[in-house]
Amino acid sequence: MNGTTRPVFHRDPLLIVATLWSLLATTLFFVFHHDSNASVGVYWAFQPPLDVLLAYSAWQVSRIATGPTRRFWRILAGAGALFTFGDSVQAATALLGHDQWSTAAGPVQSICFAVGEAVLIIGMMVHPHPGRTGRERLAFWLDSTTVLIGGAVVAWCFVVRPGATDVAGTLIAAAVILTASFATFKIILNGNAPIHKVAAGPMIISAGANAVGVFAAPHAMNHLPPYVYAIRFLPSLMVAVGPRIQELVAQFDHAAFGSRRRKPYSLLPYGSIGVAFAALVMVLTHRDEDGSATRLWGVVAGLGLICGLVAGRQLATFHDNTRLISQLDTTLAELREHEVRLRHQALFDGLTGLANRTHFHEEVTATLAAAAPGTVSLLLIDLDGFKGVNDTLGHAAGDALLIGVATKLSASVRGCDLVARLGGDEFAVLLRDCTAGDAENTSRRILGALTEPVTVGDAPVCANASIGVACAEPGDDVESLLRDADLAMYAAKHDGKGTWMRYHAGMEPAAH
Repeated sequence: MNGTTRPVFHRDPLLIVATLWSLLATTLFFVFHHDSNASVGVYWAFQPPLDVLLAYSAWQVSRIATGPTRRFWRILAGAGALFTFGDSVQAATALLGHDQWSTAAGPVQSICFAVGEAVLIIGMMVHPHPGRTGRERLAFWLDSTTVLIGGAVVAWCFVVRPGATDVAGTLIAAAVILTASFATFKIILNGNAPIHKVAAGPMIISAGANAVGVFAAPHAMNHLPPYVYAIRFLPSLMVAVGPRIQELVAQFDHAAFGSRRRKPYSLLPYGSIGVAFAALVMVLTHRDEDGSATRLWGVVAGLGLICGLVAGRQLATFHDNTRLISQLDTTLAELREHEVRLRHQALFDGLTGLANRTHFHEEVTATLAAAAPGTVSLLLIDLDGFKGVNDTLGHAAGDALLIGVATKLSASVRGCDLVARLGGDEFAVLLRDCTAGDAENTSRRILGALTEPVTVGDAPVCANASIGVACAEPGDDVESLLRDADLAMYAAKHDGKGTWMRYHAGMEPAAH
């Protein structure tokens, strides 16, 4: 919810009335705990008002929502109307009935409940989730079937026993309830949910309470404890207040139906395996009861189906994972290429392809740290008259001249040396494992190469240069070495165009 304005749920009159109504019903269950017929009458008579609240609130939410979300809430409103009709008929039947103790419904209510739940479950499952692949949709439906069978297995263990009379009804109820619970969980965990998590909470609780209520007091005959009636009544309240909470949230929060992050996995199928396995253990430990063989084979069959469905889901996931791994490999290759490009841009000059100032400083520092004294030299090269080329022939011609000079410099040094463009028309060369005499020879070789004109367009242009040479002494670092080479280069410029100087710290410059 955004902003500072938030709905105050505990002050909403409809939520307050619905809660007090349910508390009154629970109180009456305990008041009539010796009169099962009256308890059944209360149970059904208190249902229709909550159904009306469900249908009304869902319809109100549908008027606020749009698109598929509106369709979902209209389906829920229709289901609420069906529940209202079915529960009203059942309430009339219960109030006129005699010797009642079970909460089992008659045919009208059962049909209305089954149709309403089925339509609602389908509505939840077909609600669109953008970006889901075909295999993800298959996995979703496999999960649905897995949980459905898990609910049927548990119900089978409870109803296949001496005196059981409503096997099919209990199986259907348990399966529908667990599937509804599953659909509710999935629609919230997946993206683009049509219901806010605050409103979904009571509806999830209702699914859990329904499951508990179905299996509460399984061996009761002709009487149910009052707490069982209360547990079985609680889902009606929870289902009714969920849409009302959604209505209140939607009035204050424009993102009440927004998409949320989808979980990439589901643990529900594995939970179904655990439930079915627990049911198998229970049946094996009570084999002395009548019907144990039937229950055993039912549980074994259900467990086999669940394992098969989970295996199918894993196969679908495996194919998806293979596709994702392939996409990941492609992405990683692209990232590596991008990293190489970025590193090259960070360390090399974009025009000439030579090392840039940062890279040159790093290499000189590393070389000085590892080399023996007197084996490292640095050449600083500055083109003479470069500004005139730019002014007379244009910047494109100046760039072509810089590229040509870079090519001549690289061809004039060894493979272990490093040529760099420090900026503008200033270049530098790091000479590794090089004596002072070798540095002089390299400088002469560079000057000789630069005497050959560089073709700029259709015109040959000579690149005159001044070179300053500095040989590293103990204690020198990159800054002191560059400073010495710079002093030598300016001395060379002063001495005459196209000449070079070698400069030693603490010594007079010597012209060559």
